[in-house]
Amino acid sequence: MQNAALSGVKVLDLSRLVAGNMATLQLADFGADVIKVEQPKVGDPLRQWRKSNLDLWWREYGRNKKSLALNIKTKRGQELLLSLVRQADILVENFVPGKLDELGLPHSRFLDENSRLVILSISAWGQDGPYRNRPGFGTLVEATSGFASMLGFADRPPTLPPIPIADMITGIYGAFAVLTALRHRDATGEGQVIDLSLLEAIYSVLGPVAAEYERTGRYPKRNGNRSPNSSPRNTYLTADEKWIALSASTPKMAEKLFRLIGLDELLRDERFATNEARVRNGDETDRIVADALRKFTLDELMRLFDEAGVAGAPVNEVLDFVKDPHVEARGILTEFDDPELGAYRMHTPLPRMSVTPGQIRAQGPRLGEHSAMILEETLGLTWQEIQSLTEEGVIGQ
Repeated sequence: MQNAALSGVKVLDLSRLVAGNMATLQLADFGADVIKVEQPKVGDPLRQWRKSNLDLWWREYGRNKKSLALNIKTKRGQELLLSLVRQADILVENFVPGKLDELGLPHSRFLDENSRLVILSISAWGQDGPYRNRPGFGTLVEATSGFASMLGFADRPPTLPPIPIADMITGIYGAFAVLTALRHRDATGEGQVIDLSLLEAIYSVLGPVAAEYERTGRYPKRNGNRSPNSSPRNTYLTADEKWIALSASTPKMAEKLFRLIGLDELLRDERFATNEARVRNGDETDRIVADALRKFTLDELMRLFDEAGVAGAPVNEVLDFVKDPHVEARGILTEFDDPELGAYRMHTPLPRMSVTPGQIRAQGPRLGEHSAMILEETLGLTWQEIQSLTEEGVIGQ
């Protein structure tokens, strides 16, 4: 990828699990040279997220990266790491705050070796504060942030999302952050440390909930699929026992919907005539809309909606999504021919660039797959030196 947007950018990824991998995935997809530094014999725990003994999480989110199995707890391992740091543009880590200091590898040491280095330090709670030393995963910050308290139905327990959404959002923030810091570095020569917490990342997308509480005394509570801002907004059952999602996010859209499905009278009823009234009378709004939609099949509704410009979409399961004609036309999934598993589909690199698009070059590598190559080509070690390091347990291949 000689003409890739990030060609020539060198990244050391010391992170584990999702957030760091999501950040470096963005960089790798657009041509950055990402070296994944992993503990020999153990590797990134993301490799253990398996179903039917398939490590597909790792193969997708570790794609386009090189794996160096290096024991940075040893003196020689730290020397090798610092040699790589001197040549790097970016270092990503998500150790519990203070852990790198215990290993003798504080951020200041990395910057002493390379003052132009951009360090992305990801943690659950942040580098300071009373929760600094707590173990943390996305699930915990999704709970602490207030996010989980908003998910689900009022008469049921708070709901945790089934995917690592806090980690994913943090990873995307991370990719933006390092590129912002690189722009500053290229202008001034100055590297820096980025303190990025999962807690702050997930909270940032919840809306103005603190301001709303301070000004009105109200805050979002579990309300099923409804929105506190507009109505109707829910999933509704169709005549053929399928589900459709509606979102009347503007008053004009609600008016078009009501007229299309024979509910014109609601626009003359003060309980439903305005968006604020419909939100206030959400139960009754949903009941009336659900009864009207139940008379149509899903295909009938989608045809009517497309013709009238009404916002609605089928509630797809994965098998529906992968067969969707729009997904196919847009190339949202890219078929990759894995040398070990054969062909399967991954998400196409994002965002879409008109001149420098991302590219999937390789699946997530085997643990230590590139150890020898990196040490030989990047640091100039001989075959004999590499063999000796392998025998000492400093590296894995």
